[in-house]
Parts: sequence; structure tokens; C-alpha cells
Amino acid sequence: MLNKNIAALHSFVIFTVSVFSFLILSTNSNVLSIATPLFNENDEKIEEEFTTKKSYLPEYVRGIYLTAYSAGSDSYRADLLKKIKGSRINTVVIDIKDYSGYILYDSQIPEVQNIKAKNNRIPDLAKVLKEFHDMGIYVIARQTVFQDPALASSRPDLAIKTNNGNTWYDKSGLAWVDPSKQEVWQYNLAIAKEAISLGFDEINFDYMRYPSDGSIGNINYNIPEGETRVTMLDKFFKYLSDNLTGLAPISIDTFGLVMDHTDDDYDLGIGQRLDSVMQYFDYVSPMMYPSHYPLTYLGFANSAEHPYDVIAYGLEISSSTARSSRATIRPWMQAFNIRAVYDKTKIDAQAKAAEEASTTSGWLLWNARNYYPDFIF
Repeated sequence: MLNKNIAALHSFVIFTVSVFSFLILSTNSNVLSIATPLFNENDEKIEEEFTTKKSYLPEYVRGIYLTAYSAGSDSYRADLLKKIKGSRINTVVIDIKDYSGYILYDSQIPEVQNIKAKNNRIPDLAKVLKEFHDMGIYVIARQTVFQDPALASSRPDLAIKTNNGNTWYDKSGLAWVDPSKQEVWQYNLAIAKEAISLGFDEINFDYMRYPSDGSIGNINYNIPEGETRVTMLDKFFKYLSDNLTGLAPISIDTFGLVMDHTDDDYDLGIGQRLDSVMQYFDYVSPMMYPSHYPLTYLGFANSAEHPYDVIAYGLEISSSTARSSRATIRPWMQAFNIRAVYDKTKIDAQAKAAEEASTTSGWLLWNARNYYPDFIF
């Protein structure tokens, strides 16, 4: 049985950092006055007539993650489409806003342009979406939210602060924005709506939480009396649900350990609880990478060597909570080598665990480098 304590979360964070350690942060030297409002009442509203061709939601999603660079590369995409044709993969998840805070397509949102947060890594987004849609591939836009150095640097008044009022930075030197700020909500809603209007089939929100690493004790959470991290995030989740439901399906990424805490009030120190997020989204994607659980999780010498057991256990112990909610579970699963080599046997074991569960509607595979051998397909 999992030892439900802070050490488990620390183990999870250590390995999460390892997965993303290859990334290099781009900095934005363009700083606006903090007096400049992010949203202006005279700004043009995003057109909400969504007529672009889209793909139908698969009966059971089986997807892979793509960076904006990979999705925007004609040669990479051509090779990928050949592999996908006739395979089990029917979905791709593409970055539109990543850890840097930059918007990775040619956004026309005035607020994005005002803070110079555009980094167009998908030069012909319409072509990319058409190629996937022509093959019946479901295309999900991945949008990071509160980890946002681009917005935080341009609008430090929106950043999470230290106890002495300075901008707070995580272990990787990245600034976050304050989940309580309405302008942060509006900004991210505008990006999601634009992505839907351009032809994405679904919006997947990531980093929908408070920070998990760095000098956590020096964070001024800016939480009013009577509120908690969970209730503060719930307000934003409801805002997204109220404004996006009916336009496109919406999903949220969470830590995998939320599955282990449905019988207590622990929020992992980041404001995430399964019973909460299940109310506001169509799909919940816990990051159930076996290598990110404590080494001896479930009594194994190395939990990463037992992908079926790790994923099956989490899905089973959370099933009563998941069955009584709006959302279904669509776990992120491991397609990288940390603490074990993830070959065909281990990939298939994860898929088997997910597909045997009663609360899932799909699964997604994560490889940060987008290296997907033929056995993935």
C-alpha cells in the first residue's frame, strides 16, 4: 500500500523534473508596464463561429504527444502519418502553449501580441490540421496555464509572489502566474477559443495547479481566508467549463498520485484533487508514468518495471470517484526510458491496464523528444 505522505510527492517531482530537464527556456526581454491592462474593452472579440473541418472523437482515444516543432515539421509529420495509417494510434496532442509561456502558432489575439508572447513554431497550422483530419486523426491542443514565464515577465503584477513581494521562481527558474487573477483566466480562455476556431478538436490544459518544486515555503499563495488551493482552482475550472462547454471537449492533466488520494483530503500540496477536477472537465489525464511513482511503490523493488500493476492499481482504487463524475479517465502513460526500458512489452502492458479499466475512455503516450518506434503503432 502507498505510504501517503509528502515523501511520495517529492519522489514524483524528482522524476518529473528529469523528464523535462532537456528543455531550454527561451526568455522574453520585452517588458510592458504593469499598469498596462492585459485586456482592453475595445479589443476585437474572437470569432466564435467554428466551421473548420474537424475529426470525430474516437470511441477510444489512443494518442501520442507532439511538440510544436515536430507537428510543424513537414518531414517529421510525413513520416509520422505513414506510421499512423492503419495503426492503433488515432489521436495526436500538439503543444500550442508550452512551459515557456509562448504561443506556438500565429496567434492573432491582441493580448498575445501586446506582450510579444508569440513564437510561431507551426508556420502553416491549417495545413497541419488538414493532414491529420484528412486521415481521421483527432487533434488535441495542449495548453499550459499557470507555469507562464512569458506572461509573468511582461506582467509581474500577475505573477506568483514571494513572501516579500518579488516574483517567485521554481526549481528550473521559471515564473508562474497567480491562479486567483481574473486576467490570467481571460487570457487563457482567449487562447483556447482561438485554438478551437482554428480547427483543434479538443483543448487539453496542463500545469493547472500550484507549483510543486523550488522554494515552496517562500510562496505567497494569495488565498483569501476561508478558501484553499483546491477551492481557488475550482473557481477557474468552473470558469473554463462555463465558457467552453459546447464549443469543444476540454481535458486536464494532473499528477498521477491524485488517483491514490480519493479517500482523504490531501491535495498533493498543489491544489489537485480527483473529485474536484472530474466535475469540470470531459476528460482527466493523470500522468501515471510508473517511473514517477516512489521506487518501492506497491512493494516492488522498482515500480517502473511493473507498468501494468501500477496503472491498474491507480485506476481501480479511484474508480468509485471516477464513475460518479462528469469526466472519464484518459491517463498519460510512459513512452520513455527512466528506471526501465520501455519496449513493446511495457507499452502494451500499460495499454492493457487502461483498456481493461471501467472508467477510461482512452490513453495517451508521452515522449518529450517525440521518439516513437514502430512498436508504438
